[in-house]
Amino acid sequence: MNLKELLFRCRRLIIIAIHLALVILAYILAFNLRLDFKIDSSQWQVIVKTLPILIFIKMIIFAHFELYSGLWRYAGIDDIWRILKANVSATLLFIPAIMFIHTFVGFPRSVFILDFILSFGFVAGIRFTNRLVREKFRPENKTKRKKALIVGAGEAGVIILRESRTNPKANIEVVGFIDDDRRKRNLRIQGVSILGSRSDISYIVEKYGVEEIIIAIPSAKGEEIRNIVKHCKTPSVKIRIVPGLQKIFSGDMEVKPREIKSEDLLGRETVTIDEKEIKGYLFEKVVLVTGAGGSIGSALCRQIVKFNPKEILLFDHNENNVYYLGIEFLTKYRHIKFRTIIGDIRDVGLLKNVFSLYKPEIVFHAAAHKHVPLMEENPAAAIKNNIIGSRNLIYAANHYKVERFIFISTDKAVNPTSIMGMTKRVVEMILQAKAKISRTKYMAVRFGNVLGSDGSVIPLFKKQIEEGGPITITHPEVKRYFMSISEASQLVLQAGSMCKAGEIFILDMGEQIKILDLAKEMIILYGLKPDEDIKIEYIGLRPGEKLFEETLLNSEKDKATKADKIYIAELDTFDPRILRKKIKDLETAANVMDSAAIVKKLQELIKI
Repeated sequence: MNLKELLFRCRRLIIIAIHLALVILAYILAFNLRLDFKIDSSQWQVIVKTLPILIFIKMIIFAHFELYSGLWRYAGIDDIWRILKANVSATLLFIPAIMFIHTFVGFPRSVFILDFILSFGFVAGIRFTNRLVREKFRPENKTKRKKALIVGAGEAGVIILRESRTNPKANIEVVGFIDDDRRKRNLRIQGVSILGSRSDISYIVEKYGVEEIIIAIPSAKGEEIRNIVKHCKTPSVKIRIVPGLQKIFSGDMEVKPREIKSEDLLGRETVTIDEKEIKGYLFEKVVLVTGAGGSIGSALCRQIVKFNPKEILLFDHNENNVYYLGIEFLTKYRHIKFRTIIGDIRDVGLLKNVFSLYKPEIVFHAAAHKHVPLMEENPAAAIKNNIIGSRNLIYAANHYKVERFIFISTDKAVNPTSIMGMTKRVVEMILQAKAKISRTKYMAVRFGNVLGSDGSVIPLFKKQIEEGGPITITHPEVKRYFMSISEASQLVLQAGSMCKAGEIFILDMGEQIKILDLAKEMIILYGLKPDEDIKIEYIGLRPGEKLFEETLLNSEKDKATKADKIYIAELDTFDPRILRKKIKDLETAANVMDSAAIVKKLQELIKI
């Protein structure tokens, strides 16, 4: 055992010894100050008789206020407050103790006040001296430190500043703060100046040679973050962000800057779900997830495991995606039993085998062809997979007495104009028709684009930027609803707890975001300039695409639920018999690959 390890093991004893020495020093010095450093033998006798009383009281009180624990390098206001309370309490106990044990004869009353002041000063001072030495006289980091600018002169910004000074791994030197509060202009925080507002970022970056910008506003909404990013149009400057308050409080993240992500540009509030309700229908149940290898399907699987199902069936036709998801389950979720099923929902024989053999009790149906332009070119594939495959699954769930069936729909099913949107709307209708006669609780969940999913614009923009551009956008005014994969999957699970008979739940997507703005902000995040370093080209709206998505929430028809961000759509009624007949006709057209007939029959079908 080396000296360092020995000192660490004896740390508590050393701290107690230091406090003991400080108590004795403060008491003797108090007498000296009171008597002008002329203590005679009688006064020394008073000190010797009363000192043990003081030591006993103060050491017990200090222990009660936990002054022997805590790291001195992080001493702050809380430490000062505890030291103050401890010394006040000790003094208030020491005065009556002297009165009853020794009496005040020959005892200078002002010693109580002097001892209190000195003891408080010594105990607090040694902590802040330790912190000062560590921060100001730490070993110099030989590597060159990056000059950083902190946006946000609040608590999070101060924490980042302190971290930069105490943690060598931070490897940054804070040159200043940015804050839009005019009252803070030209003020200093721990010696670092507040240099201006966000409109001054470009000037400050150039003047001080800033290499990194840290956004330290954990409560900032998406619009505010996007606005800040717009002002950071400076090449070769890295942008990082402190995570949101909810993630910090939940323990998912620390108050440390990380790479800014596309989700930060949304700035959507953290989802609050009722875990008790979700566990109520997932715990110890066999759960089947179709499209399990996709973005939404895999995210659902990762959320489902938190509620300890009996078994998860990972169903997908893409063997690579399911293979890697299986590897993830083996390494991260070893306590969860799972099976991988490679197959197609159009295969009725396979569905019969899966439902009869494994007896799933809960079904999440996320498998679908979802690329709008591709489905416009391949309408037969859209019909066979999205409608016929989903119908097979819905019928199988009814036949094998599944408890709940949750279908992942889309906002494109609202007044659909594309093949993909119409197929999703038809499946909603099939589901509602079956819900009227089945004991299975059927439901659908609609939401818009999922940020970062395989089919979203984010991966495409990243790839185009990394290849040097150009970024391709269909139209400068095109807008879309967005939400994160995590948020969508959690809300789907929450909606699943509320289904009764054919409801269509709508997830609150917030405001639509302009795709052009999103593209420009992503270019800036790479430290590049839009239209200079990376060109933006407009390729025109593709077949089936809308300039704007339909508004999801209709105040006259949609009703709020008890869950935040989830609504129920009240849809028009229709005749199930006519629905079944028209789907048969549609299936016939798909089997003979008659694209014109498919489009015509689809349009007729969604109007019944």
